[in-house]
Amino acid sequence: MQVQLIRRKKNLIARFRGELDHHTSEIFRKTVDKELAKNDQVQNLILNMANLTFMDSSGIGAILGRYKQVKARGGRVIICGLKTHNKKILEIGGLLKIIPVCSDESKAIASLD
Repeated sequence: MQVQLIRRKKNLIARFRGELDHHTSEIFRKTVDKELAKNDQVQNLILNMANLTFMDSSGIGAILGRYKQVKARGGRVIICGLKTHNKKILEIGGLLKIIPVCSDESKAIASLD
């Protein structure tokens, strides 16, 4: 799995490529945590899942942990590019009750401005 991070003003965008599972969730967690720790101007997190091919409960846990961190900063988390197969696991995990979903990255950024 690869996680590409992009900063746009006070938003951190994490673009996934590959699988977010028990083998790779640690990569996501460490990558985002490192960026949040070094940059206190980042307030919001956008998770772009357009190229995420698979996710399991470890991915849900990693996302939930970042959600709590961002919320503690007074920010918001938004998911975009969500495919049907990943939407089901997020629904089962209850994340879609607390994290809004936008169709694409530009709409996610616009909703935070």
